[in-house]
Amino acid sequence: MLSLALPTPNQNHSFNWQAIAQEFAAIVGDRYVVRTREELIAYECDGLTSYRQQPALVVLPSSTQEVSEVLKICDRERIAFVARGSGTGLSGGALPLLDSVLIVTSRMKKILDVDFENQRVVVQPGVINNWVTQAVSGAGFYYAPDPSSQIICSIGGNVAENSGGVHCLKYGVTTNHVLGAKIVLPNGDIKDIGSKIPESPGYDLTGIFVGSEGTLGIATEITLKILKSAESIQVLLADFETVEAAGSTVSDVISAGLIPGGMEIMDNMSINAVEDTVAANCYPRDAAAILLIEVDGLAIEVAESVKRIEEICYRNGARQVSSATDPEQRLRLWKGRKAAFAAMGRMSPDYYVQDGVIPRTKLTYVLQEIEKLSEKYGYPVANVFHAGDGNLHPLILYNNAVDGALEIVEELGGEILKLCVRVGGSISGEHGIGADKKCYMSEMFSESDLETMQWVRDVFDPHAIANPTKILPTPRTCGEGAKPNHDAKYKLVDRF
Repeated sequence: MLSLALPTPNQNHSFNWQAIAQEFAAIVGDRYVVRTREELIAYECDGLTSYRQQPALVVLPSSTQEVSEVLKICDRERIAFVARGSGTGLSGGALPLLDSVLIVTSRMKKILDVDFENQRVVVQPGVINNWVTQAVSGAGFYYAPDPSSQIICSIGGNVAENSGGVHCLKYGVTTNHVLGAKIVLPNGDIKDIGSKIPESPGYDLTGIFVGSEGTLGIATEITLKILKSAESIQVLLADFETVEAAGSTVSDVISAGLIPGGMEIMDNMSINAVEDTVAANCYPRDAAAILLIEVDGLAIEVAESVKRIEEICYRNGARQVSSATDPEQRLRLWKGRKAAFAAMGRMSPDYYVQDGVIPRTKLTYVLQEIEKLSEKYGYPVANVFHAGDGNLHPLILYNNAVDGALEIVEELGGEILKLCVRVGGSISGEHGIGADKKCYMSEMFSESDLETMQWVRDVFDPHAIANPTKILPTPRTCGEGAKPNHDAKYKLVDRF
């Protein structure tokens, strides 16, 4: 394991939190500084609930200037800070650290500018993903990145994690739709990166910043690209007797030169969990797997593509292929897929989700290997994923109340990630690295690669106060800086 010589924030734990809280309150208002341990419980974890740690303080700024003033105090005192949006991340990226300040951007929820002529909008980081499409749909536009959590996840969080969604196959992930941003550096300086046009000259600082998981600063205004709605959209649902047949269909569709808007696979476990939860009444419960394929574009183009895709589905053994063109029917088909993670709560008290990426041609092999790993470790794995771009989301079902279960499940998840790398893939497609997967970074990158990443980080954050201990590996293990929540008991420190 690479041992990086990392600068560290103040470790003496002797901060005068009362005085610091008063300074923050003078900037954002007293009601927007959370300081009691009872209130801090709401911020002790993100969507990766297996690890929990209360921050010393939570600050909720409402403007770029307020973020800047708060970070200047953190820089002066060498206090570690962690940025957080809606808290829906799944890799522990927004997990607080001991004696850190959590900076929550949920009050920054204004859509600042809408420019239909140039197909762009400017938003604050607390704007919910789905709000962007709602704001522009009346004029025939939409925002393409659509994570399953789009009704609650924020644009700021999407930028931090470089989130994707069901349409990332054709339209890309967040980085493909961010033109520029106003950011606040860890020392409080305010800078503009990118521009209002694609492919601006100079260093691609926007590309570096998107996906940096809060380690380079905080975005406070984000310029997004919006797209014109397609003339025709059709969603196909094909059901198969094996997951492998559905995976082969995905490879064959792409090999045929067809690029659907999205292709998603759900296995039988996921299908039944969704039907039990949202009662979509559109997924065949006895299917080993279903494949959802959305085709969009000109009407004549969609009709021809649908015909060819149906032929490929049947050639791979599809039992039936149905289609939906009506907006309500299409929404119903996608509703189940986007509720899949939440639906697992009906099947298991806890689940652990991973986010590996593999070449599409390896889908069949990798799914078979995941099944073997499931049998070896004794924990069921539900598969639901962005099949079109090979982004797997295996959900490992377990009970956190069982002593030692989390450690075994984490080991199983790690083996799945290593498998993804072995076949030429990646340890993350859209959920980020965070605290959860940093110990697997050396599976993908050499020591020189990781050292170079650290150099970039040092340029933006020389005092290592911006989300330290995340992303890059250290001699210790995954979850460093986190406290496993085996029995929901941990030390509470009342600082006030």
